[in-house]
Parts: sequence; structure tokens; C-alpha cells
Amino acid sequence: MGTTTPPRTLAEALRARGDESLAGLLRARPDLLNPVPNDITQLATRAGTRASVVRALEHLDKFALQTAEALAVAPDPAPYATLLSLLTGDGLDDGEQRDDVGAAVTAALPGALATLREQALVWGEDERLRLVRTARELLAPSPQHPSPTGLGPTVAEATAGMSPGRLQEILVASGLPATHDPVSAVAALSALFTDRTRMAELLDTAPVEALSVLDRLVWGPPYGEVTPNPTPPVKWLRDRGLLLPVSTRTVVLPREAALHLRAGRAHRVPEPVPPVVAAAAERDPQAVDRAAAGQAFTALSTVEELLKLWNGGGPAILRAGGLSVRELKRVAAALEVTEPIAAFWVELAYAAGLLASDGESDERYAPTPAYDEWLDLPAQDRWTHLATAWLPATRVPGLVGGQDAKGRALSALGPELDRSASPDVRRRVLSLFAELPPGTAPDPETLLRRLRWERPLRGSAPSAESTDLRSRLALWTLNEAELLGITGRGALSSQARALLEEGEEAAGSLLAPLLPEPLDHVLLQADLTAVAPGPLERPLAETLSVLADVESKGGATVYRFTPGSVRRALDAGQAAADLHAFLAAHSRTPVPQPLSYLIDDVARRHGHLRIGAASAYVRCDDEAVLNEILADRRSTGLRLRRLAPTVLASQADPGSLLEALREMGYAPAAESAEGDVLITRAGARRTPPRTPPTPVPEGPPTPDETLLGAAVRAIRAGDTAATVVRKEQPEGATGARASGSLPRTTSAETLATVQAAAMTGTAVWIGYVNAEGAASQRVIAPVRVEGGFVTAYDHTADEVRTFALHRITGVAELAEDGT
Repeated sequence: MGTTTPPRTLAEALRARGDESLAGLLRARPDLLNPVPNDITQLATRAGTRASVVRALEHLDKFALQTAEALAVAPDPAPYATLLSLLTGDGLDDGEQRDDVGAAVTAALPGALATLREQALVWGEDERLRLVRTARELLAPSPQHPSPTGLGPTVAEATAGMSPGRLQEILVASGLPATHDPVSAVAALSALFTDRTRMAELLDTAPVEALSVLDRLVWGPPYGEVTPNPTPPVKWLRDRGLLLPVSTRTVVLPREAALHLRAGRAHRVPEPVPPVVAAAAERDPQAVDRAAAGQAFTALSTVEELLKLWNGGGPAILRAGGLSVRELKRVAAALEVTEPIAAFWVELAYAAGLLASDGESDERYAPTPAYDEWLDLPAQDRWTHLATAWLPATRVPGLVGGQDAKGRALSALGPELDRSASPDVRRRVLSLFAELPPGTAPDPETLLRRLRWERPLRGSAPSAESTDLRSRLALWTLNEAELLGITGRGALSSQARALLEEGEEAAGSLLAPLLPEPLDHVLLQADLTAVAPGPLERPLAETLSVLADVESKGGATVYRFTPGSVRRALDAGQAAADLHAFLAAHSRTPVPQPLSYLIDDVARRHGHLRIGAASAYVRCDDEAVLNEILADRRSTGLRLRRLAPTVLASQADPGSLLEALREMGYAPAAESAEGDVLITRAGARRTPPRTPPTPVPEGPPTPDETLLGAAVRAIRAGDTAATVVRKEQPEGATGARASGSLPRTTSAETLATVQAAAMTGTAVWIGYVNAEGAASQRVIAPVRVEGGFVTAYDHTADEVRTFALHRITGVAELAEDGT
């Protein structure tokens, strides 16, 4: 095809493109690469399939989509001037600021058209612009699927099948000459509706009520219902063809008439320029960074506290998967947050690989071995680990508590929470934050408007859970970013900006100086409490969490010592002397006497009773204590009986017996079969090594440059093989086949032809069947023929390959002007 010949098909338009342009198409629409098309014709066919076109339309911004919608209602093909007129109007209306809008549309249209051309949705020269047929079918008006522009069918489409007599009646009522030719009648009526002067004169004679009817239909939907005996205004419009019948009870405003009433505009409000994200507040960037760092530290503490709750084995997994509502409420109460926020922390720990199922028969959630590794990291590295797990995650905690398409409840950690659009929305929201000056908090409403402009079709289809999932994802992103410390006081922090632009190391270096230094001391109070005025060093925090219960959290954490908490420390193997030494070493205040007495009192009674397995037994050197237990009514359910003066037996298991006696006020200790006290240590249960959940991708991944280059070469070579001119074969020769089919030659003819091509250095066309039985056609330049194999340069793969002669179905020479 010559460079000046206009393309007749999409395939010809794609064939005329350069390699870089083809690579751009495949980059923008990666679904076309699965698998790599054999040639340009197959690429064009695949680019016109409904699924691929829908996916491409979903990735258009508002103005590019409006441009495609305008082409869908324009003549096919449409000149550039017609398209521009549909977007700007004919300039004869008195709308406000139409000149400014027209100038913006004029400036933006070439870019929108270039986007549509690059994605193979539009092809042809400016004087003959064509929207691909599938896109026209999707965007063009019909009674079942009204056009996004609100326009109805053309006069020709609406009058198809109308009787010539009825057409003549319409022409006469409209003041037009009657004609018996239906084609001429339709043309005359169309010309009337597109003539500004004559159309204005016709509407000047219309009743006021008829104009009101037109006003209701002009911007869509253009269809209306009528009764068998319509009102006079409707009858006036129907008689003059301004309302044309679609069925016995439905009429439509024809497209030409609607465009006149709209002053030629396909859209009420063209949107050539993206909405500006407005600033809601201007804050001190340093204050933003400090606020975000404080929240980042809170996020680390919250995740750590969550996983400590499940250290000994977390809640059971529901049969359908996920966490029960009751367990989620328990987590929320323990973390002192709402249930939606608790669901976010649970899902974040899961996405970061710190939490998983243990895989046992009685399946439960528990921390993973990666959690212990995470705890050993510096605080800033722990935060970047959480943030980088959150950014690409496709699981959406905000859906927890809602219902799926079948009305089933969606649970935390359960199935059906993946939404493949969430990483794209999350990244885009943060990039819009980053475009604002440091310290600027964006207005959420303008941010949502911008997102809707960029992807107007994404998430707009009605569904059981939302009519605008993309907007909901954006709002959840705003909340989650604040909880995680990505933003502070509504603005993007410097450390988050560095994470997005430079990576984890840069973000960690900015965050580290803003995090509080861990302390090595607490302040003991006389009321059996300890105050930690800041974060504690890990060994101190872990020991103190066993020895005391957290009473309140905040800038300072208050721990309370109780008999139960001291017994917990003794159960973990600590002696009273160890606890006294620990408190003395880590308190900036003297150890209060009541606390020392508490430790000594619990230690004196700890282990006085011993619980072992009989089913279970109680052993005590003091017979009076055993007599007291037997006399207590609360021990009736334990079914105790005396085996010896110092031993009681029970039919309850040791664990139940241990807990029951503790509830009765005793301090028993479990013992082993050898009679040694069993030490119980918290945090010993871990799942087997688990990998974090894999995000669910949204369509095919974007191909890298290497794959794009190889795909373009393969498509070009395949196109050459499919369109190359073959040398005419003599009459009766077996090599002559229909265009596009594999050549067929005998083994002797194949060998002779490829040997001759190797000697002369020419290319030939072959049919080849590989080891899997897949047939293909190729253009090769043979280099060497020996041992039953042909070594040749394969134009299809753009590399030197070896072909087995017995797999070559046939060979044909190329015409001299085809090489």
C-alpha cells in the first residue's frame, strides 16, 4: 500500500503504522497479546472484539470517551470538522461561556483523537474518521441501550419500514413538497431538520406545550410513551416528524431534530479539561510529617498488639472462610477501635504476610514466622513493610460487613474481598496528593470528581454492592492512608512521598528521626501501676506485658499489676527474686512496698498446689488446703476424691482443673509426669512458613519492552508471511495453494527448493508443523541444508532457527517484487 493511499480497513491502518506505534497499541491494550497475534489481520480482528473494546473504553478519560461517543452518532466516516462541531456546537446558541468551552475543546481534541487512534478505536485520516464497528455498536443509541449522549436514531433509521403514505403526510404537514420516493422523502425531512433557518421557522409555529415536550426529550432519553389518542401538542409534533413512532406506544425524537435543539452539540457539557483537585487546607509540612509519623508508630503498635492477641493461637476459621463477626468484635474491643478499623488492621497484617491460617485440622489463624522477623526490624523498616504491602493489595477491608452478589455476608479474611481495581485507585489517589504542594490537604469531593473524569466508565455499571466502586475505593484509601501514616492531617507526608518516588530506603531514612526513641524504664506507682512515658525497648515491653496488664494506652501506657498477672509471670518461669530485680532495674522510682508484698504473696502460694494427669490430680503437702477444696461447693463439678492424704483425683482434664481452682482463688501450678513444674510461655504458636496473599491482577499485566519488541517483530514477520507475493506455479504443480493456506509439495520438491534457496541466498515461504502439531506459515532464508534439517533465518521469529525437513508441509518461492 502506498503511503498516500487512504486505508480501507483497520488492518490496513495498523499495517501502515511504525513499530513504535504498534508497540504503543500493545502497551495500552495488553489483552491483545494473549496470545501474540500471527499477523496484522489477526491483530485487527482481535482489537475489534467486544470484550477487548469494552476494556479499552473503560480506560479512556472523560473527554476521549466523549469524543468516541460523538463519533458514534456522527456519519460514518466523519470529517474532523463534523466531529469538532458535535463537540463545540454550531456557535449559534446563546449558551454561557461557549467560546471558552469551544476553545478548550478545540485545543484538547487532537490529543483525545490521538489516544483513540493509538488504541485502535479510531482509524482513518482526518477527513474520513472511523470509529471501530464494535465501539459504534456499544455507544450508538438504541431503545434497549440509549446513547450516552442522549441522542436517538437518525430520521432514516427511525422511519425504516414506515409507509410512503405516512411519509408524505409528514412532508405536507412540515411544509415540504410531497414525493412518492421514500428515499427522497427521508432526505427532505433530514435536510429540514438540519437547516437552522427552516427549522427555526417551523418551531416558531409550534404550540408552547409542544416545545415543553421537546425540552424534556432533547437531552435524553429521547424516547417517550404516548396514548392511542395523544394530546394536541404531541400530535402536532408527531404529524411533523419531530416525534417518530418506534412502536404503537413509543415515540422518539430523531437525532437531527435533537441536534438542532442542542445547537449542534452531542453533549450538554463537554469536559475537555480534567477537574482541578482543590486544596481543602494548607498545613505546615513539618507538622504533617510529625502527625503522620505519630500515626505510623500507632500503626506498628496496633499490628503488634493484634498479633499478640493471637500468639497462642487465634480464632477458628469459618467453614466458608474468614473471621466470624463475634471474633471481629473481640478484636475491635481489644484494640479499642471500631469494627471496620479492626477489619483493616487484620487485613493489613494478612496482606503483609504476618498472619495466616495454621493449616491444622482445627484450622485457626496465627502469626507466621515472618512476624518474628518483622519484630526484629527497626521501626521505620517495619512501617515500610506494611506500607509496601498495602499499596498493591487487592483485598478491600471496606467491604467487610457488606454482602456479595448472592446476598452472603462478606467477612474479614474471607473470600470475595478482592477487587482488582483497588491498587490502581490507591496509587492514583496518592499521585494526586503528590501533585499538590507539600502540606496541602486536598478536598475529597474534587478529588473524586477528578477520578471520575479519568475513568468515567470504571465502576459505573450497576452491581449488588455499589454503583460507583471506584469512588468508594478512593474514600477508603483516604481513611486507610491516614490510619497507616501515609498522610498526616489530610496531607501527604514527606516519607510517603519518598516511598512512592524513591523507594523504601529513602522513606525509612525520613521517617526514622520522627519516631520516638524506645525507653528503658518505667515509673512505678503506689497504686500497683506502672507508667511507661513512651514506647519501651522490646525486652522490657515483652517482660512487662507478661507481668502486668495494660490498663490504658495513649501517649503514655499504664500497666496494672494484679495477682493474676504476677502468677502469669511465675508460670512463665520467673522467680519472685527475678521479678524484684527486674522492677528495681527498670524503674525510675522506688519499688512501692504494696507491689513487693503482692509479688511475695503470690509467689508464696504459687505451686503450693500441683496439677497433673490422672485424668487429673491435685497434690499438696498441706492436708488442710485439700480439705478446704473438698468442702467448697464450687468444686462439686470437678468430682474430686481423695487418693491419699496429700493427693486428690479428678475426672476433669488438667487444664480445666487448673482454671477452675484459679477461679476459686487458689494459685495451682501444672506439673509434668516427672513432678517438675511446667513453665508456660506466651507467643509460642506459629503457622508454617506462609507467603503473603497474591494480589488479583486487573486484566493482563503491562508487557515489558522486551516482550513488546519481540511481539511486534513476530507480528510483522507473520504479516509478511501472510501477505507476501508467491511465485506463480506451473499448471498442475502441487505448491500452488489458496492465499493464506499452507503450501503442499513432495519431499523431493521441498528438498530441492530449499537447497536452491540456500545456494542463491533467497527467501522462501514454507508451511511447518511443530512437535505439538501446531501448523504455521513462515518466510525463511535457508543458510544450510544437511542431516535432514534446514538452518535458516526465520523472519517470523527474527532469529536463526533449525527446521526438520520432515515437518515442512511444503515450500513455495516468492515473487521477485514480493521479497
